[in-house]
Amino acid sequence: MLTATPARATRIVTRSEFTLIVASSFGALLEWYDFYIYAALAATFSTLFFPSGNATAAFLASLATFGAGFLVRPLGALFFGRLGDRIGRKYTFMATIVLMGVATIGVGLLPPYAHIGVAAPVLLVVLRLLQGFALGGETGGAATYLAEHAPDGRRGFYTSALQTTATLGLLSSIAVVGATRTFVGHDAFQDWGWRVPFLVSLVLLAISVYLRTRLAESPTFQRMKETGKLSKSPIGESFGTWANLKYVLVMLFSTASGVGVVFGTGHFYSMYFLQNTLRVAPETVNLYLAMALVGAFPFYLFFGWLSDRIGRKWIMIAACALLATTTVPIFHGLTHYANPQLEAFQAHTDVVVHADDCHFSLFGAPRSECDRIRAFLSASGVSYEHATGSGSSYTTIGDVRVDGADPAALRRTLLAAGWTDHADPARINGVAVVCLMWLLIFYLTMVYGPMAAFMVELFPARIRYTSLSLPFHLGSGWFGGMLPFVVSAMAVAHGNVYYGLWYPVSVAIVSVVVGALFIPETFRRDVSQ
Repeated sequence: MLTATPARATRIVTRSEFTLIVASSFGALLEWYDFYIYAALAATFSTLFFPSGNATAAFLASLATFGAGFLVRPLGALFFGRLGDRIGRKYTFMATIVLMGVATIGVGLLPPYAHIGVAAPVLLVVLRLLQGFALGGETGGAATYLAEHAPDGRRGFYTSALQTTATLGLLSSIAVVGATRTFVGHDAFQDWGWRVPFLVSLVLLAISVYLRTRLAESPTFQRMKETGKLSKSPIGESFGTWANLKYVLVMLFSTASGVGVVFGTGHFYSMYFLQNTLRVAPETVNLYLAMALVGAFPFYLFFGWLSDRIGRKWIMIAACALLATTTVPIFHGLTHYANPQLEAFQAHTDVVVHADDCHFSLFGAPRSECDRIRAFLSASGVSYEHATGSGSSYTTIGDVRVDGADPAALRRTLLAAGWTDHADPARINGVAVVCLMWLLIFYLTMVYGPMAAFMVELFPARIRYTSLSLPFHLGSGWFGGMLPFVVSAMAVAHGNVYYGLWYPVSVAIVSVVVGALFIPETFRRDVSQ
C-alpha cells in the first residue's frame, strides 16, 4: 500500500548522494547521446543508407528508421522491467547500457547502401531496434533506482537530475557532430566523418560501466529481497489486475503520451522543420537548438524541486496544455523569423497542382507526374493545393503555368515568384528563433522534470520497474518517437507544411483531459512500500 509521508526540510545534497546521482545519470546520458546521434544525422543517413531517386521518400524512410528504435522500446521495457523487479535494479540497467553502447558502435562501423545495397538499411534498422530495446530498460531502471535512494521530500529534485540527461545527450550529440563536421570538412564528413560520433561511444561506454560497477543495490529492492517480498510475476501483477492496470492506462494516455509529443516537438521536429522546410543551414540550426537547450536546462531541476513542494500533477498538465495552445503559432513564428522570404512567398503566391493520377507513398518512388511534382514541392518546403479534373498534369505558381514534372522548370518558376532555396542568414532573426525553440523545450522541462518521481510514486515497489516502464515507453516512444515521421508524412500528404502539427496538438489535448480527470497526486507517497 502506498502511504503518505511528510516532506523533509530542505537540506544540502551530501557528497555520497551527489556521487550516486552522477553515477546513475551518466549511464542515462550515454544512452541518450547514442540514441540522438541518429537524430542529428537523419538527413545525412537518408543519402547514405537508402536508395536515391526520391529525396522526400528517403528522408521519410530515415525518420521512420529513427522511429523504429522508439517502437521497440516497450518490448525492452517488459523484458528489462521484469528482470529489474526480479533480480535487481543495478544489474539490469548495467545490461542495458552495454547493449546500447555495442549497438551504437555497430552503426559507426556499418557500410553504406552504395557498398552493400539493401543490406545497409536492413542492418541499420536492426541496430536501431537494439538501441531502442536497450533504452526501454534504461529509463525505468535509472528512475526507480535513484528515486528509491532519494530522501522523502527530495525525490522530485533528485530524479530531475536524471531527466536532464535527455537534453544533455542531445546537446552532446549536436556538439560532437558539429565539431566533427567542422574539423574534417563537409565532403570528408559525408564520406567517413559521420562515423566518428558513433565511435566516441566506446570511451563513454567504458566510463559508464566503471561508474555503475561502484553503485550498491537499491535499499528498497534489497529489503524486499531479504524479507521475501519480491514479485514472482511482475508482468502478471502489473497488467493482470485492474487495481494496477488502471494506473498504467492513466499514465499512458496522460503524462506518458503528453511527454512524448512535448519531447518530440521540442527536441526533434523543430530541428527538422528549420532544416528541411525553412532551409536553414544545419550547423545554424544545431547552434540555435544548443542555445535553447542550455537556456532551458536549469528548469528541469527547478520544476523537480517545485514538484516536491506543490505537487507534480498540475505542473505536468500545464505543460501539455501550453503545447496544445501554442504549437501552431510557434511554428508560424519560426517561419516568420527564420525565413521571412519563404513566408512572404507563401502568403502572396498560390501554388496549385492540377492532376488526377496522384498517389501518396511513404517510401516508394513517384509513380506519376503528379507524384513527382508533389515530391518536389514537399522537398522544397512549399505548401500547395491540389485540383483534379485537369486531364493533364501541370502546376500553377501564381499566374505562371508549368507543364509536367520538370524539376528545373519548377525551380526556375518558384525562384522567379520569390521562393528561396535557402534561408538568407542576414534576414534570420536568430534571437527570436532561439526564444521560440527555448519555449518548446521549456514546456518539456515542466512535464519531464517531475516525471520520474511521479512514475515511481505511482506504483508499488515490488512491480515498480515493470509497471512504469511499459506505459512510459508506449507513450513517449510511440506517440513521441514517431512524431517527426508522422508530422512530416501528414504535411507531405496534405500539401501543407503546418498540417502535421495537429498531431501533437491532438495528443496533448487528450493528455490534459485524461490527466486532469484521473491522475492522482503522488508527491507525498512512501516509495518503500
